[in-house]
Amino acid sequence: MATQKQGVSLIRGGRLTDTAMRRAAPTDILIKDGVIVEMGLGLAAPEGAAVVNAEGLLLHPGLINAHTHGHGGLGRGQGDKFTLELLLAAAPWLGGGRNLADKKLTTLICAAEMVSKGCTAAYDLYYEFPLPSRDGMDAVAEAYSEVGMRAVVAPMVADRTMYEAIPGLVDSMPAPLQAEVAKLRLRPPEETLGAIGEILHHWRWAGQDIRAAVAPTIPHHCSDGFLCGCRDLAKKHGVALHSHVGESKVQAVVGMRQYGKTLVQHIDALGLIDEHFTAAHGIWLDDDDLRIIRHRGASLAHNPGSNMRLGNGMFRLRRALDLGVNIGIGTDGVNCSDNINMYEAMRYASMLSKVQTPDPSRWASVEEVYNAATVGSARALGFKDIGAIAPGMKADIVFLDLTAMSWIPHNWTVNQLVHAEDSCGVRHTMIGGEFVYYDRRHTRLDIAKLARDAEEARERLERLSAGMHDLYERLRPIIESFCPGLAMEPYHLNRYMCDAPNNGI
Repeated sequence: MATQKQGVSLIRGGRLTDTAMRRAAPTDILIKDGVIVEMGLGLAAPEGAAVVNAEGLLLHPGLINAHTHGHGGLGRGQGDKFTLELLLAAAPWLGGGRNLADKKLTTLICAAEMVSKGCTAAYDLYYEFPLPSRDGMDAVAEAYSEVGMRAVVAPMVADRTMYEAIPGLVDSMPAPLQAEVAKLRLRPPEETLGAIGEILHHWRWAGQDIRAAVAPTIPHHCSDGFLCGCRDLAKKHGVALHSHVGESKVQAVVGMRQYGKTLVQHIDALGLIDEHFTAAHGIWLDDDDLRIIRHRGASLAHNPGSNMRLGNGMFRLRRALDLGVNIGIGTDGVNCSDNINMYEAMRYASMLSKVQTPDPSRWASVEEVYNAATVGSARALGFKDIGAIAPGMKADIVFLDLTAMSWIPHNWTVNQLVHAEDSCGVRHTMIGGEFVYYDRRHTRLDIAKLARDAEEARERLERLSAGMHDLYERLRPIIESFCPGLAMEPYHLNRYMCDAPNNGI
């Protein structure tokens, strides 16, 4: 993104979201050089200040996406009955054949959608095959910069394929398919770690609030040596770590079988979990796991939409909050949630907490969900100066039209933000004092051109990936049979809507 806007501006007459108030009250906001310096009612405009008339608009801090995947943008709408393991099997089809321009384009699609739906920063776990590259990660950062977003960009890496990571899966295949999946083997761990080191050493975007991180994708998809290598690179370069932990029951069962302990216990023993670590999903984490996350000062990214979409189960939001875990909210990728709408993610998070028990005292409140999508996610990203509208914070502000249907009538601001707003009310999005989305139009991006480029890429990639699509269709029935069978094995926690045999709650 460009450096924050220089100069002075005054937002006048807008209603400011405040969890302590039932209904947002009018508040003026004075901004200097992209940072909020004063708030109040009836503030005088300094000489030369640009005055923004916000009457009839509701203001809230930009929502922050704690977990997504920019590489998923070009894969929207490709699958229906995807489990997580089927999605992973589809990855070479959904993301194969891409050139450098495609890697930027897919991220542009995601960033453009997020900004238009009130999201101003995101944690992006981006995957390149067979290795992450400086050029590829630069292209991702350029996309966020062009749209105007803040981001943490983490190359998503492993040294084992899913087929190597799930015991018995390859053995269940006929020999010709075994030979095909063997071709998907990843590069040696030292090559991947070397590539990550190059990216981190040459990262040039931090001054624009586009930071780097490292994302060992799933613990049991990585050897212990590789996990420790990721840990050491993150510490050397002063960046964060992010991993999918306990997303599916297959992961939980395999982790216990492989390590004799939970995934969280294992990676904690390796020294990965600290205040700079984020665990994505965390559906199959027990109380001891959650206590480790809390004790280490780490964060957990709750992705309710994709958790349901992929049939992974229900995250225990109330329990995690009660145990003191910092929770952010994410959308996951477009290729497994089909949109990246943070308002929808908040609504899902609230609803999903309510279907798990008939006792309302065990439900998450709208204030807790809203805080997770703002200050909780900001902490997961490692930012201390976004996620709230207050003096000293960066001016990342969303302006909602109070004449939109979700606000007629305007009864309870935070409740309607979580349960009613669907992004149709977004009039403007400001990041660092600059309108990157104004009057429902991007100010930095030609959406018509983006659509044309996306269609051209779709047609070309569809042809290039036809062979991988055929391979996926041959693998699908085997994975559909084998992985649910593995998930039927007993585990000491049940997170499905219906009780699985031999499982406790």
